[in-house]
Amino acid sequence: MERDEFFMKQALALAREAAEEGEVPVGAVVVRGDEVVASGRNRRETRKNALCHAELEAIGRACAALGGWRLWQCDLYVTLEPCPMCAGAAINARIRRVVFGARDKKAGSCGSVVDLFSLPYNHRPQIVGGVLENECSALLSDFFRRLRAKGSGRPDK
Repeated sequence: MERDEFFMKQALALAREAAEEGEVPVGAVVVRGDEVVASGRNRRETRKNALCHAELEAIGRACAALGGWRLWQCDLYVTLEPCPMCAGAAINARIRRVVFGARDKKAGSCGSVVDLFSLPYNHRPQIVGGVLENECSALLSDFFRRLRAKGSGRPDK
């Protein structure tokens, strides 16, 4: 199995956990070499906090695990294209590569709405998009379909 797919499957498992708790199913892992050093999943609804994105949780845990904020040897795998906040965190943490699954036409900041990594910041992570895109997209689509069937367009209802 290809390396990127291997780690994306781990992010997908975290996204499924998030969905089981009623969270938008997004999962993320930070990898250094061939080792997952940290992981995270969406927890905005359960924690009632706009900052509780999967990427921020994973990056924060990776900084703690590795003892520093510079993650220049690390790759971030996430099931959904990062939003502006999470793309900014990847830039500031000096993430080497951002590998994502599903594209986000509403808030994606790695090419769908804007490509923050192409701007003249002091660091520009490499982008790899569309890894296991069908599986990542299907998980999100199924989650929102079930939510609409319940009569609520919001996970916290």
